[in-house]
Amino acid sequence: MVRIKRVYDEPAAADGLRILVDRLWPRGLTKEKARLDAWLKELAPSDELRKWFGHDPARWEEFRERYRQELAGRPESMARLRALAGQGPVTLLFAAHDVAHNNAVVLKELLD
Repeated sequence: MVRIKRVYDEPAAADGLRILVDRLWPRGLTKEKARLDAWLKELAPSDELRKWFGHDPARWEEFRERYRQELAGRPESMARLRALAGQGPVTLLFAAHDVAHNNAVVLKELLD
């Protein structure tokens, strides 16, 4: 089972493996408070794509397509994520305020 959650939300036992999927470390968050099992920043959108998107919902559909294309070029990283997800519950963590329009949503879609 794959879930998504803001990294700033309180960790829970049901989270299973907690994997940060952002390229940048979340502002104001300590490593202890984040309680990560892994940080797969290589699966985050490129800086160019991230800046272009700017979390603008009007660009969401094109962002999803561009990001999927980027991920297609990272088969080893995606295989690692799939392997982790195959071990049990996984929560993909992100820092964005918008819980419906972020890279973790796209990764979850690909894993489901």
